[in-house]
Amino acid sequence: MRLKNWAPALLFLGLFFFYPLVKILALGVDSPEFLAPESLKIAADSLGFTLWQALLSMLLTLLIGLPAAYLFARYDFRGKTLLRALTAVPFMLPTVVVAAGFNALLGARGWLNLTLMNLLNLETPPITVLYTLGAILLAHVFYNTTIVIRVVGNALSRLDPRLNEAARILGGNRWKAFWQVTFPLLRPSIFAAALLVFLFDFTSFGVILLLGGPSFATIEVEIYIQTLSMLNLPVAALLSIIQLLCTLAFSILYSRMLAKTAVQTAQRENLNIRKRAKSFRGHIFILSLVSVLIGLFVLPMLALPLRSVSQLDADRGERSTLETGFTTDYYEELFINRRGSRFYVPPIQAAKNSLQYAGITVALSLLLGFPVASALSKPTRLDRALDPILMLPLGASAVTLGLGFIIAFSRPPLNWIASPFLVPLAHTMIALPFVIRSLQPALASIPQRYREAAAMLGASPFRVWIEVDFRIIFRASLAAATFAFTVSLGEFGATSLLARPAYPTIPTAIYRFLSQPGGLNYGQAMAMATILMALTTIGIFVIEKMRLSNAEW
Repeated sequence: MRLKNWAPALLFLGLFFFYPLVKILALGVDSPEFLAPESLKIAADSLGFTLWQALLSMLLTLLIGLPAAYLFARYDFRGKTLLRALTAVPFMLPTVVVAAGFNALLGARGWLNLTLMNLLNLETPPITVLYTLGAILLAHVFYNTTIVIRVVGNALSRLDPRLNEAARILGGNRWKAFWQVTFPLLRPSIFAAALLVFLFDFTSFGVILLLGGPSFATIEVEIYIQTLSMLNLPVAALLSIIQLLCTLAFSILYSRMLAKTAVQTAQRENLNIRKRAKSFRGHIFILSLVSVLIGLFVLPMLALPLRSVSQLDADRGERSTLETGFTTDYYEELFINRRGSRFYVPPIQAAKNSLQYAGITVALSLLLGFPVASALSKPTRLDRALDPILMLPLGASAVTLGLGFIIAFSRPPLNWIASPFLVPLAHTMIALPFVIRSLQPALASIPQRYREAAAMLGASPFRVWIEVDFRIIFRASLAAATFAFTVSLGEFGATSLLARPAYPTIPTAIYRFLSQPGGLNYGQAMAMATILMALTTIGIFVIEKMRLSNAEW
């Protein structure tokens, strides 16, 4: 019975994860270009820059995240709940939405440059942020600060404040108590958060491609360039193998650090250690940090929808001013084939494609995830042994997965590369581990005595499932489905390699508009990104609502 639960998911994983990875490895080994000096130089350069930008991004994220974690863990202030929720939203936003948001705020047609041009009477944008290393670092901080806030903040909130007080009574000053008591207890959590941030920055693709450009080639971007622009699959295979090995090493290191975190921060949780600022220094700390967080998290998300409904002179090719008017032109243009081309795919069709792909992803993820989550709800030794295998796709980048699909399914007997169904299959591979993790706790929480009572009253097994199991797991199922839906809507890495020109998705359409000149293209990119941001944000709040409601069981 256990193997029946696992068989569909393992078969799916074998065909659409392990088989593409084996084909990548085989292509590299069979090609003389795999270990050629030129290939190794490309790999060394891209790996060096990937590590460098990931390290810088991690340090900047800690610089913002650690004070923010202390703020949320130790202080109460007006608007705290809302601000904390806003810091979590960027982590789930698609990369193309983030790129569009920073473009709307800091780009040549963005609010900051338009404001300065208007105030200083300038003809050209005075600030160039996009397509620089600074834009990459800023976007990574935007994305990953919430990790530090959650991991370190939760650990800090569980520490018993009386430990610090005891150190002060024994003669230590505030800094000595921090370095000798608080920091050693927080150190595993800080290192775990830093490693997780580094891992996400190391595998970053969309942010670097859209905000940095091809001149900033990380391993992920180089795989994309070598695959689509250079048609050099052996070099792309070499880069993919390096990326997988590095990611696996970082993931193992993170798992070990996480185990230490759980042990060392398990202090008293029931003490109320939050307080309102009373001193002038405390008020300045809160005001300064809240201002930084609002500027970092709120302004890019606010600039995007405002720019999508603002008609500026710059959009008509005239001198840029801040004289704006409300317009729905960019949204209306999403439905229009202005050039009358037979090969033109209107943006609204990209939205329909994304919704169809997301629907297929939800269906496949739930179909494959339910049997596995049911087995893991009461795991045997076999279940515990198989569980890590299904989590392996989390360690592979979406770009590597897309490359594997191209290599594995581009020739007989599995010549499926022209099929649009490869896109939702890749999305399912990405979403499946999260769906299983969402369903498993709900299935494990079902009391066996409820089932036995229903059976004693004459209910059939199917009726027991409907009346007992389904009622309890409904909210968790809806949250898992919503998660798979939002992941599919915003996925860009694998989709950028697999989506056919006739079947674009919302992220690929946004990338196309941002890559083309002209105010109309820019406005349509803002409009589509706003729609995607709205759909993703709604999905995030649905997941959070279902998660909290399910806790009632």
